[in-house]
Amino acid sequence: KKGEISKAGKFTARIDINRRQKIRLNHTATHLLHKSMKLILGDHVHQAGSLVASDRLRFDYTHHEKLSMEEKALIEEKVNDIIRSNTKVKTSVMDFDSAQESGATALFGEKYGDEVRVVEVDGFSSELCGGTHVSRTGDIGSFKITSESSLSSGVRRVEAITGSEILLWMISKEKMLSNIQELLKC
Repeated sequence: KKGEISKAGKFTARIDINRRQKIRLNHTATHLLHKSMKLILGDHVHQAGSLVASDRLRFDYTHHEKLSMEEKALIEEKVNDIIRSNTKVKTSVMDFDSAQESGATALFGEKYGDEVRVVEVDGFSSELCGGTHVSRTGDIGSFKITSESSLSSGVRRVEAITGSEILLWMISKEKMLSNIQELLKC
């Protein structure tokens, strides 16, 4: 962040493995969420943006109305079913035309080179993606939608968590409920 670097210096770059693993969980879960939303809400659902962080994921998508409680539950159930199936996640590099012919989803408006990387959750989804992913869906542990909101007309946002973040989320909800019970003496 500050200081000078000597041209003659020797440097070592290290990846924060724990942080990287959490990003992998959320990135693969984003792919599962996208496909699940298409299956449950319809083919009109398309990714309109996303954030993959170590503590959460955010997915912006095209849809005309707020998710109902039933739709939200069905989406979570579908994603968690794929996670529990412990399906293999495969990556391959191929030319763009072959990737499209194979059925891989490309993001509208993105620019791709001659060669692309395809991330496939065996038998479930296939997308062009250069990011880091888990080896098997079971590595994710579990998936929970924490919020859903409107960004603009026809564009909505889902925020979700995976893995150990769900336990922390549940503990905070239990504390909140306990405080309400204490306040209301019930």
